[in-house]
Amino acid sequence: MMPYFTFLWTPENEQHIAEHGITKEEFEEVVMNPGERATSRSTGLPAVFGETSTGKFIFCVYEPLDDLMVLPVTAYEVE
Repeated sequence: MMPYFTFLWTPENEQHIAEHGITKEEFEEVVMNPGERATSRSTGLPAVFGETSTGKFIFCVYEPLDDLMVLPVTAYEVE
């Protein structure tokens, strides 16, 4: 079963991931259907790896606010 989350986007986190070349849609797509779960080494927050429908392999870090809502923290493309 795929996880379901509501994403709390702010101008700051949206701009931050855009600076890494990732869209909101790509972030949400990978968090909802991750290839692999992980933990961010720098923050200890939950993270996922996955491939977008556009073929990017990205790493997404988020902060769970409750059972359904997450705050996107960062994302970047993995070589």
